[in-house]
Amino acid sequence: MFLYQPLSLEQGMMGIIVLFALIGANELSRLNKWTGLAFFVAAPIVLTIFVWPSTSTVEGSSVNDWFHYAKVYSALAGCVGFMAIRYIPRLQKNKIALAFPPLILSINILEAVIRDIQVYTFGATGQIIDGMAMSSGPWNLMNAAAGILNILTITGWFAIKASKLGSSKDMLWVDQIWPWIIAYDLWNFAYTYNCIGDHSFYAGVMLLASCTLAAFFLKKGAWLQHRAHTLAIWCMFAQTMPAFIDTSAFAVKASLNPTALFTVSFLALAANIGVAVFEVYKVRKNHVMPWSGKPVFSDTKAYGRVVAIEEGKAPATRAA
Repeated sequence: MFLYQPLSLEQGMMGIIVLFALIGANELSRLNKWTGLAFFVAAPIVLTIFVWPSTSTVEGSSVNDWFHYAKVYSALAGCVGFMAIRYIPRLQKNKIALAFPPLILSINILEAVIRDIQVYTFGATGQIIDGMAMSSGPWNLMNAAAGILNILTITGWFAIKASKLGSSKDMLWVDQIWPWIIAYDLWNFAYTYNCIGDHSFYAGVMLLASCTLAAFFLKKGAWLQHRAHTLAIWCMFAQTMPAFIDTSAFAVKASLNPTALFTVSFLALAANIGVAVFEVYKVRKNHVMPWSGKPVFSDTKAYGRVVAIEEGKAPATRAA
C-alpha cells in the first residue's frame, strides 16, 4: 500500500469501528452541558491523576512527549471554552470571548507547524524518535507552510454563535465553509503522516473523517466543535491505551515512502493556496478584511445553507 504497510482485514475493520465510535462519542458529548462536563472536565481530571502517570510513561511509549501532552490539554481547553460560549449567552456578544475559538484553533495548528519544522531538523531517515519512526525532508517545510496559510485564512469569528435548534446549543462558526475544512483536513493529515506516521491511520484518517462527516451530515456549521470533541476524545484514549496504536495487532505502520510523504504535503499546500486565493477574491468582492472577524464568505451557498437551516427555511439533513 502506498501510504501504509499492508493492512490486515482486522486493522481495516478496526478503523471503521474507531470512526463510528468517535462519531458516537461526539454525539453523546454534545447532548447537553452535563454530558460535556463529564467528557471534558470530570474524565480528564480522573485520568490525569490516576491513569496517565502510569499508562503514557511506559518505556517506549509514543505519547510521552511535549506534543502529545500539549495536544490533549489544548483540545480539552477548546472543548471547555466552546461550552462556555454555548451555554453562557452573554459570551456570544463578547468580542474577547469570540476571539477564543480562532485563538485556540490557531494554537493547535501552530503546535503542529512547530513539530513539522522540528522533525525536519532531525534529519531522520527512518530512525525511532520519541517512540515513532520518522523520515525528515522538504515535505515537513511544505506542510508547515500549509499550516501557516491555514491559520491566515481563518475568518468570521465575530459571527460565532450558539445554535437555536435543539438542546445541545452547538457552537456555530458559519464562515468556516467546506473548502477551508477540506484544506485543513489535508494539512492535518499530512502533519500526522509526516510526524506521527504510525498513528496517522487512526489519528489522521479516521479522526478527521469523524468530525468532517459530523459537520457535513449531522450538525452543519459546527465543524470546530466536532473537531475539538473528537480530537480530545481520541487524545484521551491514546494517552490511556497507547499500546493500541503502538504495539497491538491493530497498530498500522506508515510506509515512510518519500513519494507518499511528498505527495500528501504537496496536496495540503496546494489546497491551502487555493483557499487563500479564493479568500482574497472574496475579500476584494465583499470588501471585508479577514482580520476584522466578520464573515468573508457570507455570499456562498455553504454559508447560506447553515443560516437557512437555523431559520427553519431548509432541511438539516442535506449534505454540505
